Amino acid sequence: QVRLVESGGDVVELGGSLEVACQASADDITHIFPLYDMAWYRQIPGKQRELIGKIARDGEMVIEESMKDRFTLSRDKTTNTFSLGMTRLRLEDTATYFCNARSSWSLAVDYGEEYWGVGTLVTVAK
Repeated sequence: QVRLVESGGDVVELGGSLEVACQASADDITHIFPLYDMAWYRQIPGKQRELIGKIARDGEMVIEESMKDRFTLSRDKTTNTFSLGMTRLRLEDTATYFCNARSSWSLAVDYGEEYWGVGTLVTVAK
């Protein structure tokens, strides 16, 4: 079983900064996380889950255009952690932030499978 555990959600002052992290783990060695594409999503109450950005297993990074001037992604393949840095937070950034992993190596036993964490809540307050 694959587990993704997000952490770092908090109440942050308007205009502040925060980093949330995702720790990936699995019960067996067949899940090799450096071979997974990792992504962050967020969901605002009453709205659909939206993609923030992702780092593919080859290191290619993509961040949604509307967020790339304030949000950064980083990934440590040695510790299986994946982080989202957020600056100049706005009220509308209040959301639950979710970590996602997708098995993208065609020879992997779980090729094509996606996994989700339960999310971490970020609240931006005045």
